[in-house]
Amino acid sequence: MIYLDHAAATPVSEKVLEAMKPYFSDEFFNPSAAYLPAKKVAHNYETAKGVIAHAIGAKASDLIITAGATEANNLAFTAILDGQISRSAPRPAGPSARAAGANSCAAALRNAPSQDICPVLYLSTEHDSVRRVAEQCGGQEIDVLPNGLVNLDDLKAKITDETELISISLANNELGTIQPLAEVAAIIREIKLDRLKRGVKTKLLLHSDASQALNLLDINVARLGIDLLTLNAAKIYGPKGVGALYVSHNAKLKPLTLGGGQENGLRSGTENVAGVIGFAKAIELAKEHLNGNRKKYSTWRKALLAELQGYELINKKHSLDSFVVLCYNGIDAERLVFLLEEKGVYVATGAACAASKGVRSHVLKAIGLSDEQIAGSLRLTLGETNTEEQVYEAAKIINTVVRQEQNRLKN
Repeated sequence: MIYLDHAAATPVSEKVLEAMKPYFSDEFFNPSAAYLPAKKVAHNYETAKGVIAHAIGAKASDLIITAGATEANNLAFTAILDGQISRSAPRPAGPSARAAGANSCAAALRNAPSQDICPVLYLSTEHDSVRRVAEQCGGQEIDVLPNGLVNLDDLKAKITDETELISISLANNELGTIQPLAEVAAIIREIKLDRLKRGVKTKLLLHSDASQALNLLDINVARLGIDLLTLNAAKIYGPKGVGALYVSHNAKLKPLTLGGGQENGLRSGTENVAGVIGFAKAIELAKEHLNGNRKKYSTWRKALLAELQGYELINKKHSLDSFVVLCYNGIDAERLVFLLEEKGVYVATGAACAASKGVRSHVLKAIGLSDEQIAGSLRLTLGETNTEEQVYEAAKIINTVVRQEQNRLKN
C-alpha cells in the first residue's frame, strides 16, 4: 500500500501508542476521584495538557480538551453568545446547571442572528465544521484569491462594528494553503483601536483551525495574534477523537454540554486521559521533527511533480510541503481514486467527509476552478508512512492509470 491521504488520517505512531497503553488498564482511574491513584492520573493529565499548550506558546489552563477539531470549532463560536461561563468559572451544579442548559449554545446557535447584523466572518474555503456553525450564526464569507489566500481587501470591507468573530484556518485542509494570520491579526488590532476611540464596545476575536498545520508549522499563539485556536491529535499521528481549543483571556465561551463541569465548566465528561497522553506525545514528536519533516516532504513533493505527467498543479505556492493538488482535465477524479486503489495507491479528491457524500469541493470552487477542473482534481498528501521509493512508484502508477483513462475516453 502507498498511502497518500495523510490529510484525512494518520496512523497512531508506536511511541504514542506506547505512552497511552498504561491508561487503558493499569492507570484507569477517574481523575475526579479523591484517592491517591486517581490524583496521580489527574496530575499526569494536566502535565500532558501542559505539553500540548507549551507547543503553541500557551499554558495548560488556556486549553479546553475536546473530542476532536469539529467540537473545538463549534465551541469557539460560542464566544459570540455573550457567555457567562468563563474559563475560570466554578463548576455548575444542581438547579443552576439545569437552568444554564435551557440557554445552551446549541439552542442559541439554532436561533441565528439577523443577516443584517452579521457577527461572524469566515473564509470561503473553511472546513464544514466551521462553515456550518458560522452559517447558523448568520455568518458571511470572506473571499479568497485564486491562489487560495485570504483577500485582505475583502476582509477589511466586510468588517463592521457588529463583527465579533473572524474565523480563518491556518492551513487549508484541501489545498494546504497557509494563511497570513499575522497580517489578519494586525488588521484586527487596528480596527479594535478605532472602535475604542469611537466608543464602540463590540468585541472582535480571531479564531483559527490549525488541525492540518500542527506537524509542519512552528505555531505560537502570541506571534499569530489569535484568540482561539483549534488543534487535532488525529492529524499528527496521535489518537482520533482528541482535540483541543486554545482560549485566550479575551474570549468567554459557553459549554456545548453540561454535566460535571470538567475543563473549567466548558466540556463536561470524564477526561479522556489516554487520548490526551497520546496527544501530548504526538505533539512532542511533531515539534522535535518539524524541520526534518518539512525538508523531507519538500524534496518528495518536488520529485513527485517532476515524475508525474499531464497534470495542472493547483496549489503552486503558499502551501504546506506535504500537499500536492493536481487537476487532470477531462478525467473523472473519483474514478481515478478507485482505479488507483486497485493498484494499491490511496489518494483523495478533497476532504474525506465531502468526498464520501459525492459533494463537489467548495474550496476548489472558491479559488475559481471550473466544474470540469474540480471533477478532475486529486489531492495527494505525503506523510510518515511514505518512503522516497514509494514516491517514485506512486508517480509511475498514477501516470499509467491516467494514460489508460485517456485512451479509454478516446475510444
